[in-house]
Amino acid sequence: MPGVIETFALIVSTLATTTLGANLLYLGTLGAAYAGLAYGAALLQGMFVDKPAVPRPDDGAYNLKQSVPSLPIVLGRRKKGSDYLMLEERGGTAYHVMAAAGHRIHGFVEHYLHDEKATLNASGYTVTPAHLANYVRILSRNGLPAETAYADLVTTFPEIWTNNHRGDGLATVRVSAATASSEDYLAVYPNQMPQHSAVIDGALVFDPRDPAHDMTDVETFAFARNIPLLRMHQLTNPWGGKLNLADLYHPDWAHAADVGDQAVTNRDGINEPRYHGGIWFRANNDQVQVGRLLDQAAELVVYERPDGLIGVHAGEFVEPTIRLTEDDIHRLTFKANRSEAATVLAVRGRYTSPENRFNTVDAAIVGNPYIGEDTERTRTLDNQVIERHSHCQRLQKITMIRANAPRVSILATYEAAGDIGYHRFVRVHAPPQLDEAIVEITTTPTFSFRNLTVEFSGIVVPADLYDFDAATEEGEPPTVPEAIVPSGVPVPIDFDVTVQTEVVTGGQTAAFELATWDLVSPALTYEFEWQPATEAEAARSTMSKPGETQVRSAYLTDGVQYRSRLRAWSNGVPSEWTDYIFRTATADPVAPGLVTSPSLTGGVAQVNFGWTAPNSPNYFAARLYLNTVNSFAGATLVATEYGVAAANDARTVTGLTAGTYYGFIVAINSSGVPQAVSATPVATGFAIVT
Repeated sequence: MPGVIETFALIVSTLATTTLGANLLYLGTLGAAYAGLAYGAALLQGMFVDKPAVPRPDDGAYNLKQSVPSLPIVLGRRKKGSDYLMLEERGGTAYHVMAAAGHRIHGFVEHYLHDEKATLNASGYTVTPAHLANYVRILSRNGLPAETAYADLVTTFPEIWTNNHRGDGLATVRVSAATASSEDYLAVYPNQMPQHSAVIDGALVFDPRDPAHDMTDVETFAFARNIPLLRMHQLTNPWGGKLNLADLYHPDWAHAADVGDQAVTNRDGINEPRYHGGIWFRANNDQVQVGRLLDQAAELVVYERPDGLIGVHAGEFVEPTIRLTEDDIHRLTFKANRSEAATVLAVRGRYTSPENRFNTVDAAIVGNPYIGEDTERTRTLDNQVIERHSHCQRLQKITMIRANAPRVSILATYEAAGDIGYHRFVRVHAPPQLDEAIVEITTTPTFSFRNLTVEFSGIVVPADLYDFDAATEEGEPPTVPEAIVPSGVPVPIDFDVTVQTEVVTGGQTAAFELATWDLVSPALTYEFEWQPATEAEAARSTMSKPGETQVRSAYLTDGVQYRSRLRAWSNGVPSEWTDYIFRTATADPVAPGLVTSPSLTGGVAQVNFGWTAPNSPNYFAARLYLNTVNSFAGATLVATEYGVAAANDARTVTGLTAGTYYGFIVAINSSGVPQAVSATPVATGFAIVT
């Protein structure tokens, strides 16, 4: 830190009631203090440059494709897209290499492909969403000082990518997307090429409270969401305040970090840290605006101490040690701020919600924006660093108190107020307007060494400015809409298959399957697939027409068991298949009549069956059974004799052992349907085999 600029501290306050006022305070005070210094000159130059505004949280929802993008900075935890470094294709696979942050990060927490959260296996391949499973692979690097090149890019693109393409100091992600077949393409990639974004735990920051942290060794730093620590990091980087860590007064910053970690209770009775949050921006964004957002979110006031170090007032009330009385005050201007037109009726809040995928949401309104027929008069607290509803509500309450607070301007003796540069609050006793009132300083105190006076402005605030009863004051947080995961084309409902027959050429009957389902939408068509259960032949399929609830198969092989399934189609995208349904094809379901004149005669190691076939046009054959007892139960099929209707028929069965046998005859048709009368077999009597 080059030299002491003043013998007395200059306060840099962000308590101005407007963004413009806060920026002018920051730039005017800090810029004037450091005029002539290298980084001070750069900061002053920034006053005349229209720098890009800080990105909104929603701006990082998708990849940002720019010609030469400025490096992104991530502090705390944030969800954002990445900037393209390479996009190439080879062998039907597209390879994307993107920079998520222009510095080392703590790590990637979650990956998203479009709006769908992705889970990865150990090799980086997607497991969910299911339609991308094994098609998309995601690898990442945290941006170590000496990183490792992506090995598959080195082997796939040896002419443009080598082991020297490491991306040192850059947090990168590599996404590959394999080509799907034309039939499955729209099902795999319904939104075309997947857009990657990620939830990132950002920069490693210095914590003055941790003795293990060495200011000269960034490898000792750690990830944090503590806003005062994030503000320190922003102040001490080339893209930010351009200071060094040695330029900061560490006891102040350590205390502010302690206040940021204090546990406060929200409306649900859950403890949460007082000032935790995060932000992402680009190195060329307006760093004054970034600093203002961080200061506002943690109620910080950054100032320069007489020793030239940069201190900070933590976001808490401190009992004033300076008390000014009427004897100490040369001039006092008091504005009660009771004008009806100037009264702020309510404060609206907007913050970043991690539960809503780090999108901006509205907090509950503090106050009542409508009184009678009066015009709505509100303030808006819009701070993307804030991540919790209770945090936003606390700051909304403070914003409303400050907006309606009386304003004062005081010219006091140097003897009484000379140490005011170290203080954020002073006590003023000048009845009747100010009776032991607490004044929060909002401007840089002006010292007159000729008159030995100090002049400053402020607002009158209560001693309980930071008190907050979440149970009664927080209000109802916004409803977080449930993320709707695209379900794709609906699977058919109440799918069923029945085997039916019809007469074909020559009077014969043939079997086919009729598939039915419930109508979901007339826009859907359905694909019905059937195949022998033994997979002896390839599956065949047919499509329905839009609005139909049934479709039939081609003719089936009689007596063969088939497995069948159904799926829906919409605009070239299929649903999942239903489970298989198994059915056996039966071309002729009509049973033939019974055989007549049955007989069974024995012989040496054989028996001889005799019968007269039924006079049924669909008679096809007779099944012959033998048993050693007079019961069909347990009988063994020993032969099938084919014949014609009403004909006398016989069959000799040989190879039998000696004993008594009982015979049974069952007539069947060509589909194997047995004879009528509940398929009762016709008994032949017994025969003795010798």
